[in-house]
Amino acid sequence: MKKYLLLLVIPALHACTNTTKYDTIIRNAMIYDGNGGAPYKGDIAVNADTIAAMGDLSKSKASEESDAKGMAVAPGFSNMMGHSEESLFQDSRALSDVKQGVTMEVFGESSFAPLNATMKRQAQEGQGDVKYTVSWNTLGEYMNTLEKRGIAVNISSFVGTGTVRQNIIGEGNVAPTAQQLDSMKRLVRQAMEEGALGVTNALIYPPDFFAKTDELIALSKEAAKYGGTYSSHMRSEGNRLVEAVNEIITIGKEANIPVHIYHLKAAGKNNWNKMDSVIKMVNDARANGLQISADMYTYLAGATGLTSSFPPTLQDGGFGKLWERLHDVAIRKQMAAAMNTNAAGWENLYYGCGGADHVLLLSFKQDSLKKYTGKTLAEVAKLQGKSPEATAMDLIISDSTRVGVAYFLMTEDNVKKQVALPWVSFGSDEGSYAPEGVFLKSQPHPRAYGNFARVLGHYSRDEKELTLQQAIYQLAKLPIETLKIKKRGELKVGNYADIIIFDPAKVNDLATYDKPQQFATGMIDVLVNGKLILKDGDPTNATPGQFVKGPGYNKK
Repeated sequence: MKKYLLLLVIPALHACTNTTKYDTIIRNAMIYDGNGGAPYKGDIAVNADTIAAMGDLSKSKASEESDAKGMAVAPGFSNMMGHSEESLFQDSRALSDVKQGVTMEVFGESSFAPLNATMKRQAQEGQGDVKYTVSWNTLGEYMNTLEKRGIAVNISSFVGTGTVRQNIIGEGNVAPTAQQLDSMKRLVRQAMEEGALGVTNALIYPPDFFAKTDELIALSKEAAKYGGTYSSHMRSEGNRLVEAVNEIITIGKEANIPVHIYHLKAAGKNNWNKMDSVIKMVNDARANGLQISADMYTYLAGATGLTSSFPPTLQDGGFGKLWERLHDVAIRKQMAAAMNTNAAGWENLYYGCGGADHVLLLSFKQDSLKKYTGKTLAEVAKLQGKSPEATAMDLIISDSTRVGVAYFLMTEDNVKKQVALPWVSFGSDEGSYAPEGVFLKSQPHPRAYGNFARVLGHYSRDEKELTLQQAIYQLAKLPIETLKIKKRGELKVGNYADIIIFDPAKVNDLATYDKPQQFATGMIDVLVNGKLILKDGDPTNATPGQFVKGPGYNKK
């Protein structure tokens, strides 16, 4: 009898031990795992910062459970080219992006380090509405500073070729000596070992503009030694677009490094017909073995500085020199003429967009000028009784900044061609904001609040340019693959638990150029490293974000 009772007890104990307990279970999920395949039903369990189990978890329990019935569950998105370097100091929640499912911000075009003493002073004195203490010198120190402050999302960064150039050479239009180039290489190596993803630049802006191709190849070779990537706002997106694509392909081949094109576009009506050629160039290069990719934003206007209406050589020596030169009557006359020239040697965004009626003023440093926010340059010129060209120069002088503006440059036909390309991911080219506090003192581009939701809602669901599973692949896994980051971008056991839950029927971008500070809709829950940062559409104020290092990171 005792033996019989013991045999009954043993199976019962075994059944109890099979009831696994997790920190979190998401039940009844329609899982889009990030690979681009058809979704499937299942549950997802999380322990600490990791996906612990997937499948039928009906016999398992968790401390926190949520029912995702009818909702899409996907890996968190990466903002492949974001500019939250400053905005995260003001607001760690990154809400304009999180409300669209973004769980990682990737910093590019330039970098917030390495800094020398002069650059630190400029960074401290040149701040606008967002204030912070520039306490760092190296890229790793900057990224660690953000992480230690506490941030909702993960962060990662490239190191700027223009940043290391300015650190060693300054802001002049000069070629580096052999010794200076060696010093620049050393800074790249240091940044790579501190966790940089690779090297980056924005070649239409000084001092990046002053770098020749051989200099970029030399620095890219250093990043390649660590498995890095070369990413670039190319030398032209307009009149010399094809030549610029040829340059980035050459850099990729010569430096033996993967290359990435920032915010792919054909800018200016005269250049719209070049997009088919560019797509063919990239496809051919990929077929021949080059790792080349791109990202984009889903809008017809780009946002940058009003200074992009002038030749970059006007900033030879830095912004201070430009400010001085704009006081010179002879130079002002030359610049007014240059603004209305279809330039071949530099990227004239003023001419490319069609003039002052198509230049929207977004941000100023001086409170006295903020009344012009949201107006076109043509409207402000009329108010001031001056030509648009003189108005542009005077606004830059009065604000002592480049003045943030939007230029309307692109065509919807090309945007539709680009969104479904399997090598195109998405980046906002903006900071992450909330419609409150100092963020209300300026007007962002609507892509800050709507770029990613617009892919899911407008282009996937409504326009059917790509399936939802393909959109999620391009938003989540493709950027992670491009950056060679491990254990993210895919819903998979053992990966970090960066997970989003959203309603595919309700996800929409609401931001417009007139009213850009409007959150996207449809995002329900967002987890970063296993912690909820958005619950039922509201921020939790949790700060689980981490500094995600690149492939060359050296712990020592």
